[in-house]
Amino acid sequence: MREEVEVTREELGRTVEALAARADVKTRAQEKAAEVRAAAQEKASHTITRIEDKAAHALHAAQDRTPPPVREKAERAAQAAGRHRALVLVGGVGLVVAVAVLWRSCRNGGR
Repeated sequence: MREEVEVTREELGRTVEALAARADVKTRAQEKAAEVRAAAQEKASHTITRIEDKAAHALHAAQDRTPPPVREKAERAAQAAGRHRALVLVGGVGLVVAVAVLWRSCRNGGR
């Protein structure tokens, strides 16, 4: 009989723990949020990998279709731009300002 009481007591203890875990809504919500967050991060990582693969493929396809003289000139222009970053930046800012002024001028009817 004592053995039966002990078994019943252990079962009751497990049942109480299970009910307490189900009643702990905050912990369950946190666990679910962690699961959703992990799934979202995994999906984002997978999507980023796919995008990077497609971009690399598109770049290689464009490079393969670009005639060598054009490719060489583009490489030299990129190298020159890298050496003269400040000038490129100033030119870019100037272009943005010019476009903004023209856009504003056209919006206001040329006034």
